[in-house]
Amino acid sequence: MQDGCSLGIRLAELRIAIAGDLHGQWDNSDEQLLQHLAPDALLVVGDLSDGQLRIPARLAALPLPVACILGNHDAGRDASGRTLQRQLDALGDCHCGWDLRELRPPGLAVVGGRPASAGGGFHQSKAALAAFGPLSLHDSASRISAAALRADPALPLILLAHCGPSGLGSTAADPCGRDWKAPARDWGDQDLALAIDQIRRERPLPLVVFGHMHHRLKRGQGERLSYCVDRAGTAYLNTAFVPRHSHDDQGRALRHFSWVELRDGQVQEISHRWYTLDGALAYRHTLMRRSALQPC
Repeated sequence: MQDGCSLGIRLAELRIAIAGDLHGQWDNSDEQLLQHLAPDALLVVGDLSDGQLRIPARLAALPLPVACILGNHDAGRDASGRTLQRQLDALGDCHCGWDLRELRPPGLAVVGGRPASAGGGFHQSKAALAAFGPLSLHDSASRISAAALRADPALPLILLAHCGPSGLGSTAADPCGRDWKAPARDWGDQDLALAIDQIRRERPLPLVVFGHMHHRLKRGQGERLSYCVDRAGTAYLNTAFVPRHSHDDQGRALRHFSWVELRDGQVQEISHRWYTLDGALAYRHTLMRRSALQPC
């Protein structure tokens, strides 16, 4: 694998592994699996752990291109913002909140949404305010869109957020629907939705990747819709299978990654995949192939 700071665009075809909300579940088995799968890049949607430095440091040391955004759990119980700042320091250039990370190779532009988001429209926790400072909904949207418009137009663009945008539905099972409290409602980020509109006036946006809203719904309501595409052709992928370390009914240890393949900047396939520790693909849930897009 090659370091993400190297120069040059290697492939018109890209294979991207995405780790959903980790909640502490990242170890040697994940890193060995990545060596076997050899994706062109790894994206991580946050909630790495409850403020501990072990996982941010491991992600920053990976020998492949990585882009990451912190989630609301990454503040731990520290409202001072110092815990968030220590993790930002550990991640270094891998963190892309409100910023552009161009991965060369493989030739991919990743722009981060608002870090440490807990969804619910637009709200900054005390820890986020302390770490990043106050800003308005429109200021946040403008920071995201400005970062996207700095990207090389020759590179495919992915938005990476912890919580997804508002506007994807208001039932509990929608990609950003509130499931833990009645009534159900749209719990997406309004600033991210505004930024998406602003970006698409200037350039194509094939994919928005996020987590935060876990796939298994609360109160026995079933499972969440994890993929849709809107009428403008932007695909939305919720990667938050929690726990992502699990066992199947045969007792095999499994690791979950979402998987995206692009060709010439166009999304070709999106799937959820569960691998055994020896790298075998145990289960695959294919969400889309190029011939079968379903509008939100």
